Amino acid sequence: MPTIYDLKPKFQNFLEPALTLLVKLKITANQLTIATLVLSYISTALVYYFGLFKNIKEIIFLIPVTLFIRMALNALDGMLARETNTQSRLGEVLNEVGDILADILIYSSLIFVFGKPELMLLITIFKFVFLTMLSEFCGVLAKTTAGTRANHGPMGKSDRAFVIGALCFIYYFVPISQQALEIIFVVLTILLLVTCFNRLKQAVRG
Repeated sequence: MPTIYDLKPKFQNFLEPALTLLVKLKITANQLTIATLVLSYISTALVYYFGLFKNIKEIIFLIPVTLFIRMALNALDGMLARETNTQSRLGEVLNEVGDILADILIYSSLIFVFGKPELMLLITIFKFVFLTMLSEFCGVLAKTTAGTRANHGPMGKSDRAFVIGALCFIYYFVPISQQALEIIFVVLTILLLVTCFNRLKQAVRG
């Protein structure tokens, strides 16, 4: 199934100058992975503080910015590991665990920018967060059983980042009711369930 992940080679080409700079600075892939997690934590803390206590609506823009930087760093850490021939089991573990923790942090922060979320909206957002974790688990499971990590869509990591980033921009400029947001997140959870199914198929079939 088509996914934004298919554009990864072009995105990596775009990041080549940054890769060259990182190699010169002797930055390691694991340092980038940890930096991604720290960025996610700081971003979530800022969204929490300025969104909940200061009620600054513009803080919502920090979410798509963080998602873009995170995706860039996520691509660069793999490129850097291959460029410097420093792939390791530790790096793989950090990458997988870091992805899940970053997802939890960034997507949970959405509840602080949608006004005062009603119970049903909170439930649908947390279902979305849970299924993002499950989809990544299914991807890793496929590598365990079939030897290749599954990155199938329609709601892979890159797709989620694009959709949530776009939703943040739309929400700021166009009034969206709590009920409409609930429907959006219900649709996203359904797409995540399809993603899990597609990845589990690879885990079973190889």
